[in-house]
Amino acid sequence: MEEHKKNIIFASSNEVSISPRKIRLVVNLVKNKEIQEALDILKYSKKHQISLILRKLLLSALSNWNKIYKNILEKDSNLYIGKIVVNQGKTLKRLRPVPQGRGNRIRKRSSKILVVLEKR
Repeated sequence: MEEHKKNIIFASSNEVSISPRKIRLVVNLVKNKEIQEALDILKYSKKHQISLILRKLLLSALSNWNKIYKNILEKDSNLYIGKIVVNQGKTLKRLRPVPQGRGNRIRKRSSKILVVLEKR
């Protein structure tokens, strides 16, 4: 079990101001892909803001890998995205005025993203 834990590196991003449902659309494209392939998919994705956040997160996880395994090159290590988890973060609640003196609630959702890299 300890040897398996050594091969796992992660990076996380909290309070991303995009709803989890929208982020999961892009995350499903890159699940279980190798790092370079996932970065290429995100580079040409039409969801620019989401793909930019996920791209930064993948590069951060790759940097974390290189800090621990300094002498192993990323090409030789066969890294792939083991798991990406998108959970709901805090929800900001706002009011929008509607007729007859009432107010409707607007929910501005945020997300928490966790990327886990593993070695094949």
